[in-house]
This record gives sequence, structure tokens and C-alpha cells, in this order.
Amino acid sequence: MYMQEEQVVIGIDGGGTHTRVMVCSHRGHVLSYLERGSASIYKDEMAAENVQGAIAQALQQAGRTPEHALALVAGIAGFDSPSDLEWIQTLTKLPGLNCPMWHVNDAVSAHRGALMGEQGIVVIAGTGSIIVGMTDDGQLIRNYDFHHYAASAARFVAYDAVYEMLAGNCDDTDRELCEAMLVHWDVSTAQQLADIAKKGFVDDRRARDKQFGKFAPAVTEAAERGSSLAIRVCSRAIDQIKVGIEMIAASFYSDEVAVTFTGSVANSPYFIRELGEQLRQGNNKRYTVVQPKFPPVVGSVLLALKQLDIAINDDVIHNLSEYTFVTAE
Repeated sequence: MYMQEEQVVIGIDGGGTHTRVMVCSHRGHVLSYLERGSASIYKDEMAAENVQGAIAQALQQAGRTPEHALALVAGIAGFDSPSDLEWIQTLTKLPGLNCPMWHVNDAVSAHRGALMGEQGIVVIAGTGSIIVGMTDDGQLIRNYDFHHYAASAARFVAYDAVYEMLAGNCDDTDRELCEAMLVHWDVSTAQQLADIAKKGFVDDRRARDKQFGKFAPAVTEAAERGSSLAIRVCSRAIDQIKVGIEMIAASFYSDEVAVTFTGSVANSPYFIRELGEQLRQGNNKRYTVVQPKFPPVVGSVLLALKQLDIAINDDVIHNLSEYTFVTAE
């Protein structure tokens, strides 16, 4: 395929509370990168405006127009069945953007970026939670395929911690965490928090989930400090992740399986250490914990290049590696 220098590929990571858009040359030179609001209609009613605006601005920053796009791949959270395409395809309907487009679950982009298309398992636990594996024979398997969900997303970790406190399941090791909990919800006593809880905390589900999600770092940090409540909550989440990994790993032929983590919860020091320790005692396989090569948005770029039959050679990898990312979710 002949490509002009001004032509570009667009990669989108629509997982979590932010949409990340990257515009690259076909040689992997990053021309622009930006973040905007969520791409999920379940988290933000302005999802389509967020994504379309982010694409338009990223192209502008790259000095390109929609007509310069060769291909677009968007990894979107919530793309779990063919019927979801009805709302997902509206996200990228930008006037003038007529290039070939592929929409996938955000876990597919995350896996491609983290493991570069090689076999292995990616654990995502941040704003959302999913476990996805690519087997030796090319099967893409998610824990969702088993109707399994590891309640390890940030909001679930925080919900669980609040419930434990309201149930009185705390001791002296939890004092700092409980105080932080009261400050987060702007109350002075546990009874006042209970009064808010009885009314559902916050009426709007999106706003409520967002508020709980913001408290998750306090829980994982408290676990690191020895809070028994936080350790209990995090251990439950880690156990569920381990179950998901083991179920997926059973479909691998090889005895050793690479596992990598992405997302703010999975990459917290407590989760990395404790989940890594559990994986050293694997049931179905021997697990090797590896660092992800690239974030999910680069995974979408790599998928776009693949769809164009552009070789992902050392030069492309080097060019993509030149860009420094700061990711929190």
C-alpha cells in the first residue's frame, strides 16, 4: 500500500473515565495525544461528543484533517455484544472521517498494547474490570465469556470498604482509613455516613460510581499500611481475579503463561505484590508476571497498523516508545 507522509492512523482507548486519542504516522511517529471525557454511555451521557471532539482536536493538533486518516481503531469499554455496536459506532461518526474503522472491546486494545499480540493474560482493574487472554492457538478468551466478573474495579473496592465500615467490621488498624472515609463523604461521624448510605449515597448512578471510584486509592494504600478492613476487601478482589486468570489459563497448551496488569487498582503496590504472590502458587499453570509494553491507546494504534498490513517492525516500536505516557486509571 502506498502511503503519503501526511496520512495517519488513529488509535482510541475508550476505557475508564477518560477517552484517550492518539494520532500517528504509519511509521509509528506520535503526532498528537490527548485525553477527554468518558467514551461510555454508562458513565457519561456526553460520550459521543467526548469522543468526536477528542478525535477532531487530536487531528488538529497533529496538523491533519479527517481526510488524512488511513484507519481508526477504537477500544471501547462496554462493547460486550454485537448489539452494543448501535451506540458504539456513533462515537466515531465525525464529519469527513470516512476511513475504515474497527471497534473492539477496550480489553482487546489493552492486550495488544501490553503483550504486543503475543500469548498471555491481561488483568484490567481500574475504572472497570476485565480479564482477557490470548491463547497459544489464537483464541481470545475473556472472563466475561464464563459469565464471571471480578469485582475489582475501583468503585467496587470502595463500595466494599464502606460497607465493611458501616457493618462495624473494623478495629484500631482501620482508624486512618475510616477517618479518610468520613472526609471523603464530607461527614463527621459514622452515623452521618450511615444516614447518607440509607438514602443511596448519591441519586445519580454515574455520579455515585465516580465518587466511590475516587476513594479506591485510599483503600489500596490503607491495605499497604496494614488496615485489616482494607486487606480483607483487597483480598476478596484479588481472589476473584485469581479465579478468572486460572479459568482462562486452563485453555492454554503451554505450562507457563505470561500475566500483566493494567489499571490503577491492579497496579497499586498492594495488588501487584499480593496477586503476584498468589500467582506463584498457581493451580493450572506457572505464571510469569511481566510489565506491559504499551498502554491500551497504543494497542489501538497497533491494531490499526495491522489492519492496513503495515509491518510492526523495530523502527515502528522504537518510534512509539519515544512517547512518554502518564496513565492513572
